[in-house]
Amino acid sequence: MDEIEAAVPRQLDVHLVMDNYATHKTPLIQKWLAKRPRWHVHLTPTSSSWLNQVEHFFALLTDKKSGAASIAA
Repeated sequence: MDEIEAAVPRQLDVHLVMDNYATHKTPLIQKWLAKRPRWHVHLTPTSSSWLNQVEHFFALLTDKKSGAASIAA
């Protein structure tokens, strides 16, 4: 997240979409986010099957960009 913080112009907000996994809610992460009011966290519902499709879509984009072959599941 430090790399994103450095790369995004200061006048823009950052919207972070994450699953509800417990590691995103640790005191360290919460403290980091509390110091950065331009960061807006959006947690997905625990039963988000649609998120798997989004992850698959971005994996396909990554494969195309890197030139790697992709295999449909």
